[in-house]
Amino acid sequence: MSENQRGNRVTRPLDANEAQTVAAARDKAHTLYEGRVVPHRSCGIALAETFGLGTTAYQSLRRGGITGCGTCGSVRAGEMILGELLGDPDPTGTVTDALRDAISWYQQQVPRRLDTNDAPDLICNTLTRPLGDFRGPRRHGFCTSLTAEVAALAAEAAIRFSPPGTSLSITPIEDEEPA
Repeated sequence: MSENQRGNRVTRPLDANEAQTVAAARDKAHTLYEGRVVPHRSCGIALAETFGLGTTAYQSLRRGGITGCGTCGSVRAGEMILGELLGDPDPTGTVTDALRDAISWYQQQVPRRLDTNDAPDLICNTLTRPLGDFRGPRRHGFCTSLTAEVAALAAEAAIRFSPPGTSLSITPIEDEEPA
């Protein structure tokens, strides 16, 4: 793909259907993480479920790699989702151009688009410590919003960098017992 074609993918406005898909990803992740309509999921699991992916590996992203000392689990989940959606399924395959371009774009957008409370880095504890108790409402609200925005960003990256003719679909949340 030429530089001009890549540039157009990055700068063109999303069409109405694409924008609706991005909004659906944001809304679904928000609902899954928030825990009011359905039981709360951790950030990584909420994101995996938003995109219809298996959740087992995403458990390790909870609270920045369990300990709070790792990079924000939502941000890492966004990269993993792009890997699942755009990566080469052959374990010996090389990184696809689509994945390389999507990850590069995603990593550039994270500091521009995510509210990080002016934190100097994306370490979970750094992001959440100023918000008080990790189980408290201020931190929970912050992480709910951040997870929703990561879902939107990952959806937009997948849309922008998927091979032509590929579509991304966000399915509604299946009926569950309310939280």
